[in-house]
Amino acid sequence: MTPFQGLSAFPVTPLDADGAVAPDRLARLVARIAKTGAASIGVLGSTGSYAYLVSDARARALEVAIGAAGGTPVLAGIGALATRDVVRHARDAEAAGAAGLILAPVSYLPLTDDEVFGLFADASEATDLPICVYNNPITTGFTVSEALLARLATIPGVVAVKNPAPADGDFGAGIARLRAALPADFSLGQSGDAAIAAALSAPLDAFYSVFAGAFPETGAALWAARSDPAALGALNARLAPLWAVFRRHGGIRVVHEAVEMLGLGPAIPPRPLRPLDADARHDLRGALLAAGLLESRAA
Repeated sequence: MTPFQGLSAFPVTPLDADGAVAPDRLARLVARIAKTGAASIGVLGSTGSYAYLVSDARARALEVAIGAAGGTPVLAGIGALATRDVVRHARDAEAAGAAGLILAPVSYLPLTDDEVFGLFADASEATDLPICVYNNPITTGFTVSEALLARLATIPGVVAVKNPAPADGDFGAGIARLRAALPADFSLGQSGDAAIAAALSAPLDAFYSVFAGAFPETGAALWAARSDPAALGALNARLAPLWAVFRRHGGIRVVHEAVEMLGLGPAIPPRPLRPLDADARHDLRGALLAAGLLESRAA
């Protein structure tokens, strides 16, 4: 059975002052997620700072996460500039006990469709773990088109996609097109927490959530409400101020700051990224209080 089903929560990777993985803080975040019953935990996603970590730090983060997950499947991000590093990360993740891999086509120079196809073919040959295509054009500069995704689905082991929110907001139409073009058992998943209500109203197989990495109980409640439009709408309305902060400042900075506000930090984004400034922190604190996600005394 594919591990790319249901709610997948993505925590930040806490770092110490020297930029090394802080194992105790990471283990605490992962254990909180595991207790809520998330279907999987995504380590070393974009908000998990995979692109900023050397191989040894990635391996350490994955080791800590798997140890703290209590049997919850752990998905490992393996994106890197060079195919040789992608292959190394894939093999390291398999040896560590990851349940699946998430691969974004990262590059300094623009990639062609054939080059991305070759990247996934090489990764597939290096491991027996299933692979999810991480389509994240905002950070990679490359868009995995529906036609290319259909090609990638012919590679053994490529069994899922993690798509961004569509530009037109029409999740349903995009899902319908992909269902027609891809194998019946190919897992269709979405990311983009600020558009969660529209995403969950579509027939998704998986939702990949940065928000659930910091607020696992509320993330689980959102996923559980997908078949109840009234409940989903009410919960999403309560979170609307937070989604506005996400859009203004970017999820990676917001979630790092939120983790610290919850008393689970410090959680500082890796340089050259900078923490939120005072005005943005004020906005975030107010949004969390309004949503009932932060106690007044913790603010």
